Amino acid sequence: MNRIEDIEKKHLETILAGKKITEFFPGDTVKVNVRIVEGKRQRVQAFEGVCIAKKKGGINSSFTVRKVSFGEGVERVFQLYSPNLDSIELIRSGKVRRAKLYYLRDRSGKSARINEKIKKKLGVDLTPEIKEQDSIDVGSVDNSNKEIKSDSTAEAQKEKIQDTKLKQK
Repeated sequence: MNRIEDIEKKHLETILAGKKITEFFPGDTVKVNVRIVEGKRQRVQAFEGVCIAKKKGGINSSFTVRKVSFGEGVERVFQLYSPNLDSIELIRSGKVRRAKLYYLRDRSGKSARINEKIKKKLGVDLTPEIKEQDSIDVGSVDNSNKEIKSDSTAEAQKEKIQDTKLKQK
């Protein structure tokens, strides 16, 4: 390795020791909080949108976030290890099959939507388990309900017939 890479690696380690960077991918909706200095004042500005690209290049890593503001598409490129970057929050994970989502620039409305990725936890079975006893109980309850309903409808029909006979007399 050459000296520049060594220096970048050391600098990157010092940056990572100071703050935690959230792992996210293209297609994810992120909220990026950026420190802005205006004269002597310092404030934090939030920029929320879809990450459409991520460039990995060591200390020069960057990512592009796109949002639609008042009907206009706005894209902003952030340096991943910038000291002006306050925090990155993952709002929702998107399910995409591309690394660069530049095609979203040409789309608007429903066609620009990204499906949500549902992460499965390891070791947890998400399928519901059906026990034999529960299914038998449910079946017997359903049959008894049908009998009750049929009895009540039969009684109601008999009453209607009797009412009509009385009205005819």
